[in-house]
Amino acid sequence: MTHAAVLRPALLALLVAGAGSASAYQLYATDDTHLNADLSATFGLFHSQERYTMSGTLDQGSSSWQEGFVKYGLSGDQKLGGTGTAYGAFNLLSSATWGDGDAAGFSDGSERTTRIEDAYAGWRSAGLFPVLGEDGIDLSFGRQNIVVGDGFLIDGDALNLGKGVADGEFNRGGAYYLAGRRAFDETAVLRIGGKEGWRGDLMRLKSDNRAQAKSELYVATLEHVAQAGTVGLTYIDVNDIDEQYASPAQLARKDMKTYSLRGTGNAGVENLFLSGEYAWQDKRHTDNGASSDENAWYLEAGWTFADVAWKPYVSYRFSRFSEGYDPLFYGFSRGFGTWFQGEVAGNYAGPFNSNTRVHNIGAKVTPLENVSVGLQWFDFHTLDTDLGNTDANELDLYAEWAVNEHLMIIPLVGLYQPKKSAAEGGTQLGNDNSNLYSQLLFSTTF
Repeated sequence: MTHAAVLRPALLALLVAGAGSASAYQLYATDDTHLNADLSATFGLFHSQERYTMSGTLDQGSSSWQEGFVKYGLSGDQKLGGTGTAYGAFNLLSSATWGDGDAAGFSDGSERTTRIEDAYAGWRSAGLFPVLGEDGIDLSFGRQNIVVGDGFLIDGDALNLGKGVADGEFNRGGAYYLAGRRAFDETAVLRIGGKEGWRGDLMRLKSDNRAQAKSELYVATLEHVAQAGTVGLTYIDVNDIDEQYASPAQLARKDMKTYSLRGTGNAGVENLFLSGEYAWQDKRHTDNGASSDENAWYLEAGWTFADVAWKPYVSYRFSRFSEGYDPLFYGFSRGFGTWFQGEVAGNYAGPFNSNTRVHNIGAKVTPLENVSVGLQWFDFHTLDTDLGNTDANELDLYAEWAVNEHLMIIPLVGLYQPKKSAAEGGTQLGNDNSNLYSQLLFSTTF
């Protein structure tokens, strides 16, 4: 299994939210008790004129496939007199891939799986500790999705490989792009602090995902939240991995320490968006037995022209990921391009947030209240071409149409131009032609 195979695509932030319990049908409600039925579904149609080497199972040609998942179950909460609120959820998720399978060969179109997705319980302190704010203590356990910051390091356990890799040994049920399965198998999470001021988290996260080498993480965060923005520190200690399933790159993950400094907000300037993060990794187990230091960072700035028709938003981001950087559990949090940079590059062709630097320009307009149109351009430059060459440019045009409160439709067309074919050290099979890629996504929540 290649290093690229430990990385996975995701979906628009609105769809990710829809896959959780953000929308629900209320079955029972009193002042103290709530019981909800959760139901969400996402379906996608995909076509790629070109294929890529990541799974090692495909030949030159095109791929057309479909993916879908349905998530369903119960969630609720119960006030405990003056001693806080208990809450929890139990959800199943059914997923599938049809057709040829994805353009990198991680799925083959035969995947069909139903498994438990969420199974957690927790307690919030309500007003028990005024100095910490409302719900200043939040303690939870079980199988649940966890996000740190904007997903640069951790945004769920969402790599969903299919049967196309290692004779299906890493199969998680299909829907590789949609990635409905996001929950860590075992979690213990203590959140301290309210929604403003100083707050922090202490977490133990255990993955049951073979494609992530079933990693066990200890995570600590410290943040200051203010109206002008949030500044945070993150510490991640990979305590253990299952070496049976680890790729060569993942073998260096055991005992690896990651430290990061991050910030996001508007610095008190309306219409401005600023974001950045610097992550440093101390790897203890490398191929030659010596330790190594790796790093990744980005800086991003955006501006909304609020007084102009359609309220255009433009942004620029530069990101850099060192040659041996381990991208861990990065995910999809703020829309297209974060942190799967380029629909073709980030999902099938690479790079996968390692051994690369990326320029990104984004633009978005809102011609109607329920319709927005966006454009993303990426320039990828490989740092060490001896490890493979993923130099490329990509342009993605997409729309987001909220048909009603229950249905979102998102068409996207991408044009990906690699500098090298697979025979020349790149990843595109058979040629270095432009790849015209298209997808159409439907997401519904109730």
